[in-house]
Amino acid sequence: MTEAGVWLRRATQDEFDEWLPRTEADYATFIAESGAMPAEQAAEKARNDIARRFSAGLDTPGQLVFRVMAGDWPVGWLWLEAPGTGGGDPLMGWVNNVELDPAFRGRGYGRQAMLLAEREVRERGMTPLGLNVHGQNTIARALYEGLDYQTMSLQMRKPL
Repeated sequence: MTEAGVWLRRATQDEFDEWLPRTEADYATFIAESGAMPAEQAAEKARNDIARRFSAGLDTPGQLVFRVMAGDWPVGWLWLEAPGTGGGDPLMGWVNNVELDPAFRGRGYGRQAMLLAEREVRERGMTPLGLNVHGQNTIARALYEGLDYQTMSLQMRKPL
């Protein structure tokens, strides 16, 4: 538990079953809104990516889905990916998604969730923690920059 009473609890199967399709849909929307591909292709990419990452459902090795809790109340979600599941740096954990329920945004829970993510990966022997953020997600970008995450690459495009 943190000083603000914010902590992580593993998601239950029922929570996971509610969360997964919504996460897939949100991911597809972000892809399409970024301009990377049309909505239909974005939906297919999201479906394939999620199916690959959660091939064994909630118990897929390397995929960690948590509820962000404020005291006894769930206020959001955190999805971490352990090293060795996504390629690249074998010690690097990934934040695949941090999401707060709309009623709880703007209260510092996102920052607390990220600090808890850092603690969780450190406790599991991961040394760096990475994440991807879509360019149009300015609120998340500001949060990550405020926590000293550094830009590793930047893709840009201009529709012609």
